[in-house]
Amino acid sequence: MEHRVLATRENLPGRGLDRLSGAADVVAWPGAGKPGPADLAALAPGVNGVLALGNDPVDGALMDAAGPSLRVIALASMGFDNVDRAAAAERGIVVTHTPGVLAETTADLTFALILAARRRIGAAEASLASGSWELFRMHDYLGLDIHGATLGLIGYGQIGRAVARRAHGFGMRVLHHDPYAPDDDLSASVDLPTLLTESDIVSLHVPLTEETRHLISTRELAVMKPTATLVSTSRGGVVDEEALLHAVRDGRLHSAGLDVFEHEPMGTELSPLVAEPHVVTLPHIGSATEATRADMVDLAIDNILDVLAERPARTPLPGSPAVPGTPATTPVAGVRA
Repeated sequence: MEHRVLATRENLPGRGLDRLSGAADVVAWPGAGKPGPADLAALAPGVNGVLALGNDPVDGALMDAAGPSLRVIALASMGFDNVDRAAAAERGIVVTHTPGVLAETTADLTFALILAARRRIGAAEASLASGSWELFRMHDYLGLDIHGATLGLIGYGQIGRAVARRAHGFGMRVLHHDPYAPDDDLSASVDLPTLLTESDIVSLHVPLTEETRHLISTRELAVMKPTATLVSTSRGGVVDEEALLHAVRDGRLHSAGLDVFEHEPMGTELSPLVAEPHVVTLPHIGSATEATRADMVDLAIDNILDVLAERPARTPLPGSPAVPGTPATTPVAGVRA
């Protein structure tokens, strides 16, 4: 076939890979685990496109291993911190991601974390499963209300707005901090200090960039209410996990709900946050429904096929070249979740 595409995994939801195989020669990493940089580099020479998951590293070395034929890197994820975007821009490689298709599903999971953390669902379930529920007592498993609470959204893109819509069903007051998003009928725009001090629940919806790394750390946690809950379905590095651990253990923060971590996947090297009774932890399942994950793969493949057919990519990241093979002339910019 005329085109060759590297897929960083060979088993993906839906039938997107079958469709891609009908238009290009697909070479996929065959291993059961996560491929390393050398594994992917060995398969890369001569490929025109790379289809990657959100935590598979795509750096300048991999791009160089592919050579000048590489025209597009398509991520089956909303996040993009696994790609060296500056290196791609220098080489004239289009980088795409999958906004839109996962917003509603991730918002559902965000609210699941809010409910689980505030109402101490995990601790209550563990007590039941261990056989410890032997007597009804009024003070057992006491959590905090969600209805009527103030929700603060840091980042107010597609996912943030979807969470805001759900919050109104709970009668919540909604605030947001996002320099690109003014007030609307769902939420009031405020500065970050105001959001942190007034919110009962703070939910993170920003990508991981140099500007957002450890956006929530000791200083930010110190001004939050001791009855507050921190929730993140964005990227792990946005939260300083050590600072969060101390805040929860010291009683300076009521609870947290995390779907993302600084080091993923963990294997047996668990973060101490996993064992904390006031922290609900999940293995990065924000978009994990059958339909949504298949849609993500399909959109990534649509982007590959468009670029290889010399059409504009559907969802390019800002800073990607308008024409593959031409170095980008605009700075690599941030992206809102």
